[in-house]
Amino acid sequence: MHRVEHVMGFPVSLRVDDEGDFAAAGDAVFGWLREVDARFSPFRADSEVSRLDRGELSVSEVSPDLAEVLALCEEYRLATGGAFDVRLPGRGLDPCAVVKGWSVQRAAELLAAAGAKRFCLNAGGDVVAAGGPWRVGVRHPEHADQLCLVLEITDGAVATSGRYERGDHIVDGRTGRPATGLLSVTVVAPTLTEADSAATAAFAMGTDGAAWAAGRPGCEVFVVDTDRAVLRTPGLPVAA
Repeated sequence: MHRVEHVMGFPVSLRVDDEGDFAAAGDAVFGWLREVDARFSPFRADSEVSRLDRGELSVSEVSPDLAEVLALCEEYRLATGGAFDVRLPGRGLDPCAVVKGWSVQRAAELLAAAGAKRFCLNAGGDVVAAGGPWRVGVRHPEHADQLCLVLEITDGAVATSGRYERGDHIVDGRTGRPATGLLSVTVVAPTLTEADSAATAAFAMGTDGAAWAAGRPGCEVFVVDTDRAVLRTPGLPVAA
């Protein structure tokens, strides 16, 4: 099965290579992602996130899902000394940096629960895969038609943060200004929750982020800084 839909502002591609009918599982995946968009988008006035931000809900009244997301946001804020922060001065609550990876990881778990063993779920370039090997290209941060490297993923996730798609959208919460020092951060981790959040958090930290991400348990990283220097951890699963 191969299916592509536009959800949460980016294309989501699902491929399942197992034999059998996984149409219902695909429906569940995309239904869940649409539900997440409706409930957690800070750009929707009626979302749970927007209602919390306006004070119409207290923290004690939010859903268990949002409580989990907010706890992850706080975990990364503390781990980065405030560089990663979803509550920036002058801006509304925006947990999207955690919501994307968390929700796509949950979607992958729906597939596994339905019996899928070999699948790849690609959400705007961030990937969670099972039953590989799967080959995942990492885009060059300055040349859209080139790759920096190709990774080989068996069971796990890959996420990249940079400024090449959305400009200076990642802000260093310690300064309130766009993050500087890095061109791109790619993290390979057991889950997309960790890979996506860690990549964004590391980018927000700037030059300190490379070593921080490399020190995260279970994470392998590929970082390009603004001097075009590269950090690559020894265990990075580069394809032969």
